Amino acid sequence: ADPYPAYAWLREHAPVRRTRLPSGVEAWLVTRYADARQALADQRLSKNPAHHDEPEHAKGKTGIPGERKAELMTHLLNIDPPDHTRLRRLVSKAFTPRRVAEFAPRVQELTDQLIDRFARRGSADLIHEFAFPLPIYAICDLLGVPREDQDDFRDWAGMMIRHGGGPRGGVARSVKKMRGYLAELIHKKREALPAEPAPGEDLISALIRASDHGEHLTENEAAAMAFILLFAGFETTVNLIGNGTYALLTHPGQRDRLQDALARGDDELLATGVEELLRYDGPVELATWRFATEPLTLGGQEIAPGDPVLVVLAAADRDPERFADPDVLDLGRRDNQHLGYGHGIHYCLGAPLARLEGQSALATLFTRLPDLRLAADPAELRWRGGLIMRGLRTLPVEFTPPAER
Repeated sequence: ADPYPAYAWLREHAPVRRTRLPSGVEAWLVTRYADARQALADQRLSKNPAHHDEPEHAKGKTGIPGERKAELMTHLLNIDPPDHTRLRRLVSKAFTPRRVAEFAPRVQELTDQLIDRFARRGSADLIHEFAFPLPIYAICDLLGVPREDQDDFRDWAGMMIRHGGGPRGGVARSVKKMRGYLAELIHKKREALPAEPAPGEDLISALIRASDHGEHLTENEAAAMAFILLFAGFETTVNLIGNGTYALLTHPGQRDRLQDALARGDDELLATGVEELLRYDGPVELATWRFATEPLTLGGQEIAPGDPVLVVLAAADRDPERFADPDVLDLGRRDNQHLGYGHGIHYCLGAPLARLEGQSALATLFTRLPDLRLAADPAELRWRGGLIMRGLRTLPVEFTPPAER
């Protein structure tokens, strides 16, 4: 519920510390901002699990459950240059800021539709009724998943979230189903692909079309890329909206400040505010796995080849050496180079979409439901288990229905 005091202790006393995780895997935890930033950009720390000096008891316990068996390993979170450079360049052609900006009206439409479903009731669970479905439907629309299939995606994604930190089998089954569906969808779209792209072409079609010096994505690469865009693009945004709303509800002064700015039509505080919410209690607690490919020194510790390294973003983003008053939520914070989207060549490709969804969700929620309040004692709220993500299981709220105001 509150890992930050433990991370403060680690930053001060053992900023790069080897530890045994609950899974039995041993890894180095990196908690200071300067060390974290170095590790995120250090190409001696590989993203490829093949570099893990993996003892028998740790086999299959790093990475996304089921991705290996489902042949979904060739995505941006698991590969290094030069393959990473080639794939990122290809995908960047399909995932441009312009494409995300054109998608803004659809994100707003989804946001309003979801709030419409519970607004008259005066209460809701904002995780299950709002923060969870919004990014799922948004990423499905962006990828080009037909509307009639999107509820299947919602079920598979729900399985991934429900099993976070629990049995990996449920997640692996969902990954396998998603893999089969994506392969079939990519094949259909490839067969029907027009010679020239239509305005607003979906992302899977754009991935199929993308080429680099005549080299196209293979169907396997396209499936892996669509999968990781979905996987990395939904739970992070669920947690951004959930954690961000919770932080605002428990910091009334900052929430009033945001609502006043929105009422004046001033979006600047919304933009800096979402960045601050990412820093203060972000959706990704630890960056995904890295593995040393050669001996290196990090924070005074000698890291051996094959050792796993986990950068604790939640600790680095509260480092007093980098951020003034790091435990204070300040929506107007200017000097805010947080690591919530990573750093270096693996900086989050979907950051513009996450910002768009976070800003749309929070602005609409606090404008349409101005007296939104928690309907539970904060001490009773439960956080999902799991190593990488940080998010609430539920977020019960109450408010005055618009018709009664």
